Amino acid sequence: MTTLVLFLLIFLAAGLTLLAANLVLGRLIRPDRPSAEKAEVYECGEQPIGDAWIQFDLRFYVVALLFVIFDVELAFFFPWAVVFGSAVRTADESQPAAVRVESAANLQPHSVVPGAVAPEPAAAKSLAWIAFADILVFFGVLLVGFAYLWRRGDLEWVRSVAAQEPVGGTGPPRETVASERPVTVGHSSGGE
Repeated sequence: MTTLVLFLLIFLAAGLTLLAANLVLGRLIRPDRPSAEKAEVYECGEQPIGDAWIQFDLRFYVVALLFVIFDVELAFFFPWAVVFGSAVRTADESQPAAVRVESAANLQPHSVVPGAVAPEPAAAKSLAWIAFADILVFFGVLLVGFAYLWRRGDLEWVRSVAAQEPVGGTGPPRETVASERPVTVGHSSGGE
């Protein structure tokens, strides 16, 4: 047996001994007074109301998911801004050559050569236009997704009463509210 395995076994034995000692000591010292209040589920200090097997409204999850999606997508704007800003500064002929070389170094950090000359402004301007077109396409895809969610009604917290058919009437099908759906326990409804 090597010394490394021996040290690992000693460390494991010491850790398990300390864990067991704390559990046994806590069992011997703490009072054992069970009550109905201690057996309740703790839920933010509020008294639980109703059955725990209720179906939550999916709008909570939709709003959280939309926030995460658009928040993460906005994080992609920052690297684009660095590339676009560096390309614009590199293409700006009114800037001194040292500033243009430094901006070009931001575009390709591994190609920094001491005493390098400023790159051609036309190439940097072309890169800036490509970056601008890329962000327009990216933002366009985000807007199409946003318009789809808006049109579908996922952004409306409360659906309009006018869009719902009164019970027993004729007209377009009435939307089902989450509280009107039957609650099933133990199996899923299949399509949802």
